[in-house]
Amino acid sequence: MPRAIWRGSISFGLVNIPVKLYSAVVDRSVRFHRLHASDGVRLRQKMFCPADGEDVELEDAARGYEVSRDHYVIVTDEEIGGLAPEATRSIQVTDFVDLARIDPIAYVHPYYLVPAEGASEPYNLLAKAMTDAGKAAIARLVMHNKAYLAALRTIDGIICLETMRFADEILKPSEIEEGPEKTKVDVKQLEMANRLIDMLAADFELEKYHDEYREQLRTMVDKKAKGEQIVAAEAPPPPAKVIDLTAALEQSLAKARERKEEKAG
Repeated sequence: MPRAIWRGSISFGLVNIPVKLYSAVVDRSVRFHRLHASDGVRLRQKMFCPADGEDVELEDAARGYEVSRDHYVIVTDEEIGGLAPEATRSIQVTDFVDLARIDPIAYVHPYYLVPAEGASEPYNLLAKAMTDAGKAAIARLVMHNKAYLAALRTIDGIICLETMRFADEILKPSEIEEGPEKTKVDVKQLEMANRLIDMLAADFELEKYHDEYREQLRTMVDKKAKGEQIVAAEAPPPPAKVIDLTAALEQSLAKARERKEEKAG
């Protein structure tokens, strides 16, 4: 059962809505540990100083920022602590913006906000008002001694808080040097591409997509845990290089048509 990882309130104007915050996602990655190959014991990392050849304990380590190659400014925990944001329990709403204007590239991590006991009425009012207006609330909050920019939007009547990247953390497409070259779009190829997209169009259902690599990893680990021998599968052949784009589109349309007929049959 998920547990609340933060408690506070949504504040806008003179309104305060007590809420609890839950992570909206679960990391299901298959994680491995580094072991000593000869005896299977888990390895531990040590900090090492190459200047004097000695191991360094954590209490003897300092925090430094590299200002130029191999030149650092040492910063103490006390100095950093003096800059820490004021610890508040408030999600302070500063603006309401059109939800459609927020590029998803700005989102970092989603959380669910649920009302604390006795706060359902103002919570539901805010959620309904934002949904009707197509708006998201832009807010600031402090969580685990770190300040965050966030967007509040509604999903099926629940307010979802998305932590966000700041503008200077997002690269613009124009900043990528190796972008596509300017080319003239062939009318016939464009028509075939549009037909292919139409044939492959479907309602989005996230549940039908699976992390096949993760599932294969888990299956392999389970088999090895039972003592079964694992035979490595042969690597698939590399995809053929596209030489004739028109021919590739025609073949893709034919395969899509076959796939559609199989589903219909």
